[in-house]
Amino acid sequence: MKLKFIEERIFNYLMVLATLIVFGFFFSIIGTIVHKGFPPLTWEMVTSLPGGGFYLGKDGGILNAIAGSLLIVSGSTMLGLLISIPVVFYINVYLKKESKLAYLTRLTFDVLFGIPSIVYGAFAFTIMIFFGLKTSLLGGIIVITLLIIPIFIRSMDEVAKSLSKDLLHATYSLGATKLETAKVILLQIAPGIVTATLLSIGRAIGDAAGVMFTAGFTDNIPTSLGQPAATLPLSVFFQLGSPIPEVRERAYAAALLLTLIVLTLSIGGRLITSRFTKNRIK
Repeated sequence: MKLKFIEERIFNYLMVLATLIVFGFFFSIIGTIVHKGFPPLTWEMVTSLPGGGFYLGKDGGILNAIAGSLLIVSGSTMLGLLISIPVVFYINVYLKKESKLAYLTRLTFDVLFGIPSIVYGAFAFTIMIFFGLKTSLLGGIIVITLLIIPIFIRSMDEVAKSLSKDLLHATYSLGATKLETAKVILLQIAPGIVTATLLSIGRAIGDAAGVMFTAGFTDNIPTSLGQPAATLPLSVFFQLGSPIPEVRERAYAAALLLTLIVLTLSIGGRLITSRFTKNRIK
Protein backbone atom coordinates (compact mmCIF):
# COMPACT_ATOMS: atom_id res chain seq x y z
CA MET A 1 0.00 0.00 0.00
CA LYS A 2 2.86 2.31 0.89
CA LEU A 3 4.63 1.43 -2.39
CA LYS A 4 1.56 2.44 -4.42
CA PHE A 5 1.43 5.76 -2.56
CA ILE A 6 5.10 6.41 -3.34
CA GLU A 7 4.58 5.56 -7.03
CA GLU A 8 1.63 7.94 -7.20
CA ARG A 9 3.65 10.76 -5.65
CA ILE A 10 6.54 10.14 -8.06
CA PHE A 11 4.31 10.25 -11.14
CA ASN A 12 2.55 13.35 -9.84
CA TYR A 13 5.90 15.08 -9.54
CA LEU A 14 6.87 13.91 -13.04
CA MET A 15 3.65 15.33 -14.50
CA VAL A 16 4.20 18.64 -12.73
CA LEU A 17 7.81 18.70 -13.96
CA ALA A 18 6.72 17.98 -17.53
CA THR A 19 4.14 20.78 -17.34
CA LEU A 20 6.74 23.22 -16.02
CA ILE A 21 9.15 22.26 -18.82
CA VAL A 22 6.47 22.91 -21.46
CA PHE A 23 5.59 26.27 -19.92
CA GLY A 24 9.28 27.09 -19.65
CA PHE A 25 9.87 26.49 -23.35
CA PHE A 26 6.71 28.44 -24.23
CA PHE A 27 7.60 31.53 -22.22
CA SER A 28 11.21 31.31 -23.34
CA ILE A 29 10.20 31.39 -27.01
CA ILE A 30 7.62 34.16 -26.53
CA GLY A 31 10.02 36.15 -24.34
CA THR A 32 12.81 35.94 -26.92
CA ILE A 33 10.52 37.04 -29.75
CA VAL A 34 9.08 39.95 -27.76
CA HIS A 35 12.48 41.04 -26.42
CA LYS A 36 14.16 41.08 -29.82
CA GLY A 37 11.17 41.88 -32.01
CA PHE A 38 9.35 44.66 -30.20
CA PRO A 39 12.02 47.44 -30.42
CA PRO A 40 12.39 47.33 -34.26
CA LEU A 41 8.63 46.87 -34.86
CA THR A 42 7.29 50.20 -36.11
CA TRP A 43 4.14 51.39 -37.83
CA GLU A 44 6.18 52.22 -40.94
CA MET A 45 7.46 48.67 -41.09
CA VAL A 46 3.92 47.27 -40.98
CA THR A 47 2.37 49.68 -43.49
CA SER A 48 5.05 50.07 -46.16
CA LEU A 49 6.54 47.90 -48.90
CA PRO A 50 10.24 46.98 -48.99
CA GLY A 51 12.42 49.69 -50.45
CA GLY A 52 15.33 49.20 -52.78
CA GLY A 53 17.76 48.59 -49.94
CA PHE A 54 15.37 47.07 -47.40
CA TYR A 55 17.35 43.83 -47.17
CA LEU A 56 20.52 45.87 -46.70
CA GLY A 57 19.17 47.62 -43.63
CA LYS A 58 17.56 50.64 -45.29
CA ASP A 59 13.99 51.94 -45.05
CA GLY A 60 10.97 49.88 -45.98
CA GLY A 61 8.50 47.41 -44.51
CA ILE A 62 6.91 44.00 -44.75
CA LEU A 63 3.44 44.92 -45.97
CA ASN A 64 3.97 42.64 -48.96
CA ALA A 65 4.54 39.64 -46.66
CA ILE A 66 1.56 40.50 -44.45
CA ALA A 67 -0.78 40.87 -47.42
CA GLY A 68 0.55 37.71 -49.09
CA SER A 69 0.11 35.62 -45.94
CA LEU A 70 -3.45 36.85 -45.41
CA LEU A 71 -4.39 36.26 -49.06
CA ILE A 72 -3.00 32.73 -49.08
CA VAL A 73 -4.51 31.81 -45.71
CA SER A 74 -7.96 33.25 -46.46
CA GLY A 75 -8.11 31.62 -49.88
CA SER A 76 -6.92 28.22 -48.68
CA THR A 77 -9.21 28.31 -45.63
CA MET A 78 -12.33 28.99 -47.70
CA LEU A 79 -11.37 26.36 -50.27
CA GLY A 80 -10.51 23.86 -47.55
CA LEU A 81 -13.87 24.36 -45.82
CA LEU A 82 -15.76 23.91 -49.10
CA ILE A 83 -14.02 20.57 -49.62
CA SER A 84 -13.89 19.30 -46.04
CA ILE A 85 -17.43 19.91 -44.75
CA PRO A 86 -19.13 17.73 -47.41
CA VAL A 87 -16.61 14.94 -46.73
CA VAL A 88 -17.36 15.04 -42.99
CA PHE A 89 -21.11 14.96 -43.65
CA TYR A 90 -20.73 12.05 -46.07
CA ILE A 91 -18.73 10.02 -43.56
CA ASN A 92 -21.05 10.66 -40.61
CA VAL A 93 -24.49 10.94 -42.24
CA TYR A 94 -24.51 8.98 -45.47
CA LEU A 95 -22.17 6.14 -44.49
CA LYS A 96 -22.81 3.60 -41.77
CA LYS A 97 -20.69 3.70 -38.65
CA GLU A 98 -19.07 0.33 -39.44
CA SER A 99 -18.51 1.20 -43.11
CA LYS A 100 -15.12 0.15 -44.48
CA LEU A 101 -15.10 3.19 -46.75
CA ALA A 102 -15.45 5.48 -43.73
CA TYR A 103 -12.63 3.63 -41.97
CA LEU A 104 -10.32 3.87 -45.00
CA THR A 105 -11.19 7.56 -45.44
CA ARG A 106 -10.27 8.36 -41.85
CA LEU A 107 -7.08 6.30 -42.11
CA THR A 108 -6.08 8.12 -45.30
CA PHE A 109 -6.53 11.54 -43.77
CA ASP A 110 -4.66 10.44 -40.64
CA VAL A 111 -1.69 9.60 -42.87
CA LEU A 112 -2.00 12.86 -44.80
CA PHE A 113 -2.19 14.75 -41.49
CA GLY A 114 1.32 13.63 -40.58
CA ILE A 115 3.03 14.37 -43.89
CA PRO A 116 5.50 17.31 -43.61
CA SER A 117 4.60 20.49 -45.46
CA ILE A 118 7.77 20.32 -47.54
CA VAL A 119 6.49 17.10 -49.10
CA TYR A 120 3.27 18.87 -50.12
CA GLY A 121 5.37 21.70 -51.52
CA ALA A 122 7.60 19.34 -53.51
CA PHE A 123 4.54 17.50 -54.86
CA ALA A 124 2.83 20.73 -55.91
CA PHE A 125 6.08 22.02 -57.43
CA THR A 126 6.37 18.86 -59.53
CA ILE A 127 2.81 19.30 -60.79
CA MET A 128 3.48 22.96 -61.56
CA ILE A 129 6.58 22.07 -63.59
CA PHE A 130 4.61 19.42 -65.48
CA PHE A 131 1.96 21.96 -66.51
CA GLY A 132 4.46 24.76 -67.05
CA LEU A 133 3.14 26.94 -64.22
CA LYS A 134 5.17 29.58 -62.39
CA THR A 135 5.23 30.35 -58.70
CA SER A 136 2.11 32.34 -57.88
CA LEU A 137 -0.53 33.21 -55.33
CA LEU A 138 -2.72 30.46 -56.78
CA GLY A 139 0.06 27.89 -56.29
CA GLY A 140 0.43 28.94 -52.65
CA ILE A 141 -3.32 28.68 -52.06
CA ILE A 142 -3.48 25.22 -53.62
CA VAL A 143 -0.57 23.73 -51.66
CA ILE A 144 -1.77 25.21 -48.35
CA THR A 145 -5.28 23.89 -49.08
CA LEU A 146 -3.84 20.40 -49.54
CA LEU A 147 -1.93 20.87 -46.29
CA ILE A 148 -4.91 21.89 -44.14
CA ILE A 149 -7.66 19.67 -45.57
CA PRO A 150 -6.61 16.69 -43.35
CA ILE A 151 -6.66 19.01 -40.32
CA PHE A 152 -10.14 20.24 -41.20
CA ILE A 153 -11.59 16.81 -41.84
CA ARG A 154 -10.12 14.93 -38.88
CA SER A 155 -10.87 17.74 -36.39
CA MET A 156 -14.50 18.13 -37.51
CA ASP A 157 -14.92 14.37 -37.85
CA GLU A 158 -13.94 13.79 -34.23
CA VAL A 159 -16.61 16.27 -33.11
CA ALA A 160 -19.22 14.75 -35.43
CA LYS A 161 -18.46 11.24 -34.12
CA SER A 162 -19.03 12.41 -30.56
CA LEU A 163 -22.62 13.42 -31.32
CA SER A 164 -25.27 11.10 -29.98
CA LYS A 165 -26.80 8.78 -32.54
CA ASP A 166 -30.15 9.58 -30.93
CA LEU A 167 -29.90 12.98 -32.58
CA LEU A 168 -29.77 11.36 -36.03
CA HIS A 169 -32.61 8.97 -35.15
CA ALA A 170 -34.72 11.85 -33.84
CA THR A 171 -34.35 13.86 -37.04
CA TYR A 172 -35.12 10.83 -39.20
CA SER A 173 -38.18 9.99 -37.07
CA LEU A 174 -39.52 13.48 -37.77
CA GLY A 175 -39.34 12.80 -41.48
CA ALA A 176 -36.18 14.79 -42.16
CA THR A 177 -34.10 13.97 -45.21
CA LYS A 178 -30.38 13.33 -44.98
CA LEU A 179 -29.71 16.83 -46.28
CA GLU A 180 -31.91 18.33 -43.55
CA THR A 181 -30.17 16.11 -41.00
CA ALA A 182 -26.84 17.45 -42.22
CA LYS A 183 -28.05 20.99 -41.45
CA VAL A 184 -28.83 19.93 -37.87
CA ILE A 185 -25.38 18.37 -37.53
CA LEU A 186 -23.80 21.51 -38.95
CA LEU A 187 -25.17 23.52 -36.02
CA GLN A 188 -23.92 20.94 -33.54
CA ILE A 189 -20.39 20.73 -34.92
CA ALA A 190 -20.02 24.51 -35.34
CA PRO A 191 -17.53 24.70 -32.42
CA GLY A 192 -15.52 21.93 -34.07
CA ILE A 193 -15.50 23.84 -37.35
CA VAL A 194 -14.18 26.94 -35.58
CA THR A 195 -11.51 24.91 -33.78
CA ALA A 196 -10.47 23.18 -37.00
CA THR A 197 -10.31 26.53 -38.76
CA LEU A 198 -8.04 27.95 -36.05
CA LEU A 199 -5.73 24.93 -36.18
CA SER A 200 -5.60 25.15 -39.95
CA ILE A 201 -4.92 28.89 -40.00
CA GLY A 202 -2.17 28.46 -37.42
CA ARG A 203 -0.47 25.84 -39.54
CA ALA A 204 -1.13 27.62 -42.83
CA ILE A 205 0.13 31.05 -41.85
CA GLY A 206 3.29 29.61 -40.31
CA ASP A 207 4.27 27.36 -43.21
CA ALA A 208 7.42 28.27 -45.08
CA ALA A 209 8.50 25.12 -46.92
CA GLY A 210 5.36 24.64 -49.02
CA VAL A 211 4.96 28.25 -50.16
CA MET A 212 8.67 28.56 -50.90
CA PHE A 213 8.21 26.13 -53.80
CA THR A 214 4.82 27.35 -55.00
CA ALA A 215 4.13 30.98 -54.05
CA GLY A 216 7.63 32.36 -54.51
CA PHE A 217 8.51 35.76 -53.10
CA THR A 218 8.06 39.35 -54.22
CA ASP A 219 8.41 42.86 -52.86
CA ASN A 220 4.96 43.78 -54.19
CA ILE A 221 1.40 42.88 -53.21
CA PRO A 222 -0.09 40.46 -55.76
CA THR A 223 -3.05 41.81 -57.70
CA SER A 224 -3.94 38.54 -59.44
CA LEU A 225 -3.73 34.81 -58.79
CA GLY A 226 -0.95 34.44 -61.34
CA GLN A 227 1.51 36.73 -59.58
CA PRO A 228 4.01 35.54 -56.92
CA ALA A 229 3.25 36.32 -53.29
CA ALA A 230 5.47 36.93 -50.27
CA THR A 231 4.68 35.47 -46.84
CA LEU A 232 5.71 36.31 -43.30
CA PRO A 233 7.52 33.00 -42.61
CA LEU A 234 9.67 33.44 -45.73
CA SER A 235 10.29 37.07 -44.80
CA VAL A 236 11.57 35.91 -41.42
CA PHE A 237 13.67 33.19 -43.07
CA PHE A 238 15.33 35.50 -45.61
CA GLN A 239 16.01 38.32 -43.14
CA LEU A 240 17.28 36.08 -40.36
CA GLY A 241 20.01 34.77 -42.67
CA SER A 242 21.33 38.26 -43.39
CA PRO A 243 24.76 39.29 -42.06
CA ILE A 244 23.40 42.80 -41.33
CA PRO A 245 22.21 43.22 -37.68
CA GLU A 246 19.38 45.65 -38.60
CA VAL A 247 17.90 43.14 -41.01
CA ARG A 248 18.05 40.32 -38.46
CA GLU A 249 16.25 42.54 -35.95
CA ARG A 250 13.47 43.05 -38.49
CA ALA A 251 13.19 39.28 -38.78
CA TYR A 252 12.30 39.08 -35.08
CA ALA A 253 9.82 41.93 -35.58
CA ALA A 254 8.15 39.97 -38.38
CA ALA A 255 8.09 36.87 -36.17
CA LEU A 256 6.46 38.90 -33.38
CA LEU A 257 3.84 40.21 -35.79
CA LEU A 258 3.13 36.67 -36.99
CA THR A 259 2.71 35.54 -33.38
CA LEU A 260 0.33 38.40 -32.63
CA ILE A 261 -1.82 37.53 -35.67
CA VAL A 262 -2.13 33.90 -34.55
CA LEU A 263 -2.85 34.99 -30.96
CA THR A 264 -5.58 37.38 -32.11
CA LEU A 265 -7.20 34.69 -34.23
CA SER A 266 -7.03 32.22 -31.33
CA ILE A 267 -8.71 34.61 -28.88
CA GLY A 268 -11.37 35.52 -31.42
CA GLY A 269 -11.96 31.86 -32.14
CA ARG A 270 -12.40 31.09 -28.44
CA LEU A 271 -15.08 33.76 -28.20
CA ILE A 272 -16.87 32.45 -31.29
CA THR A 273 -16.62 28.86 -30.02
CA SER A 274 -18.16 29.75 -26.67
CA ARG A 275 -21.03 31.44 -28.49
CA PHE A 276 -21.73 28.38 -30.63
CA THR A 277 -21.30 25.89 -27.77
CA LYS A 278 -24.50 27.04 -26.06
CA ASN A 279 -26.45 25.84 -29.12
CA ARG A 280 -25.22 22.26 -28.80
CA ILE A 281 -27.55 19.55 -27.61
CA LYS A 282 -26.12 18.04 -24.45
